[in-house]
This record gives sequence, C-alpha cells and structure tokens, in this order.
Amino acid sequence: MNASLHPPARPYRSTPLPFGEHLRHWRQHRRLSQLDLAGEADISTRHLSFVETGRSVPSREMVLRLSERLDIPLRERNTLLIAAGYAPLYRERPLDDPALASARQAVELILKSHEPYPALAIDRHWNLVAANRMVPHLLVGIDAALQQAPLNVLRLSLHPQGLAPRIANLGQWRDHLFERLRQQIAATADPVLVALLEELRTYPQTEGAGDLHLDGEHLGVVMPFRFSTPGGVLSFISTTTIFGTPVDVTLQELAMETFFPADEFTAQALRALAAQDSA
Repeated sequence: MNASLHPPARPYRSTPLPFGEHLRHWRQHRRLSQLDLAGEADISTRHLSFVETGRSVPSREMVLRLSERLDIPLRERNTLLIAAGYAPLYRERPLDDPALASARQAVELILKSHEPYPALAIDRHWNLVAANRMVPHLLVGIDAALQQAPLNVLRLSLHPQGLAPRIANLGQWRDHLFERLRQQIAATADPVLVALLEELRTYPQTEGAGDLHLDGEHLGVVMPFRFSTPGGVLSFISTTTIFGTPVDVTLQELAMETFFPADEFTAQALRALAAQDSA
C-alpha cells in the first residue's frame, strides 16, 4: 500500500456559523424553498423560518431529519449538530484505526486483487490514500513536486508537468474529470473542491499525444482513458467503488478508482509490467 492512510485534517473554522445560517445555505444549495423543505421534513413553514432565523432552537432529532432530507454529507451533519448545540454523531477515524480494520482490509483486498491493473483509493479532496503496485508504473518521470504528499490525483493528472502530456485523449478526459468534480461540489458544497476546480481551470490545455478528439459515436459506453507510453497507447476504462451506508466520516468520503484494460494490447502490456515486478 502506497501513501499514508491518514486523510488530511479539515481546516479549522475560527468563527462557526449559527445553525440557521448553515441550514439556509444547504437549503439554497439544494435549490429548495422553505415551503419545499418544510413539506419534505413534515414541519410547518413558519417553524422552519424560525429555525433559520434563530428564533427557534431545533431538537437533535429535527437537525438529523433536516440533514437527511437535504442529503447532507456526514461531516457536515456533524457541523450542523455542533452549531445547534449537540454533540457530533458520526465518528471520523483514520483508516488504520483498529475500529476500521474490516474496512481497511476491504480496501487492501480490492487494490491487491485488481492487479495487474491499476487501482487507487482517494479521499474527499482527491488526495491519494493508497494504491496498488501498478500505479507507480504510470508515474515514472513525473515532476517530483507533484508527487509530494498529499498527492492530489486531479492535479497530478491535469498539470502540464504531470500526466497531461501523456494523455492521448486529454480534451475528453479533462472534461470528464471536471464534470465529476462539479457533481461532487454540487453534492458537498466543499470550498476546497471549489478552489481545486478553479486551480485546474487555470492550467494550460496541454496537447496530449495526438489529443484524440473522439466524437460520441466512438466513445462506446464509458469514457476511455488513453495513456501514451514508449511501447504504445494504453487504453483503460474506470469504475468507482464506495462503501455502502457508512456511519463513519472517513468511510463515506473514501472512493476507490479501478482501471480495466479496454483492449488486449493494454492487458498484455500490464501483465508484462507485473511480471517484471515479480522477476
């Protein structure tokens, strides 16, 4: 397993917002009126208005009900509970905590069993948490500064001194990553992700090897990742795996990215690399 199993710490907020402002932010972020949310939570619009303005203090059960109706991530549900004067409900433990042993073993199993194909685990900010032994083969020659911890997978992929010059279909892959990041921002409203997206947009759109601008009819059913190597272009398709119904913040925010060969040439090339490691 490469990289640290400890996710980076969340920046400390010196002036916490009152509960009502948090609630209004999430309601507006979800594009709901007070009437809409009141109907979803089975409360009166008047009561919801009083909660948002601070004239009423919500019960713990009400905070959790509103959080569920707004589909707020676990980390932010804790923030709302604290803002309302209650203890946080959801634990946040590092992946190497003994309580998460079974989850850690599941991550290790997925990464290891996916060899000889690349697989990695990332946190909520796309920082590398762990990877199998095939991933370093794709990073040979990358600027060392981009590989310093915490290694951000999106920054590494799209930076002109990173993988960008080697991505044969850079235009499509860049658009694909941006769309995923926008969806994540829509779900979490995470300011760190907003800043990351703005940073990535400033990168020059380095031409990939041939920069294959394939039209939709030739993309098949998934977005390919085409990676240029001295031995030829490797073609991958990817999947994302998350934990189902987590009650730990770390587990909810953990995702595993697994890459599969999209053609026989890529499969053979990866098997050859794995054989070199074993020799």
